[in-house]
Amino acid sequence: MEIAPEEYTRHYIVQALFRLMAEYNYEKISVTDIAEKAGVGRATFYRYFKRKEDIIIYYFEHHTKEFILAQRFYPRCKDDYVKIVTNVLTMFRQNKEPLRLLRKARLEYIYLDYLNKSFKTKFESEFDEASLYKPYLYSGMLFNVSMAWLDNDCAEDINFLAETIVNAIYFND
Repeated sequence: MEIAPEEYTRHYIVQALFRLMAEYNYEKISVTDIAEKAGVGRATFYRYFKRKEDIIIYYFEHHTKEFILAQRFYPRCKDDYVKIVTNVLTMFRQNKEPLRLLRKARLEYIYLDYLNKSFKTKFESEFDEASLYKPYLYSGMLFNVSMAWLDNDCAEDINFLAETIVNAIYFND
């Protein structure tokens, strides 16, 4: 699979933002700082992103696409859901440093907004009679558990945590 040049540019911009966030307060980082760190011009930045928050949203969208492509089955039973949640938590742990930077900058609301939108879209496309509030229940649980897990340096066993999450859903439906 060939990677388009614009994907490289977006990647460099994402990496630049997170590197800058490791050194400076998010509010102090300008588009010019990000463009310089990424090795692109401001016009190139604005070709792909309107504002700094769009970089973070792209980061989540990109990782979600990677995750979906890696899934090789459609869940049919509790064990399948445990496997999916295990994979989600594994990816979360692999990306904990950028997520810590978002938390430090008090930008975790972008993650929650992204989860809310993603779950809502998934429920609308896959379940005809889905509850209006169920997507928010799932996204809220995943958000709160993952943030608490992040605060604890992702120390708990992934399999235990995945099983706990799925049991909370499975036995409450």
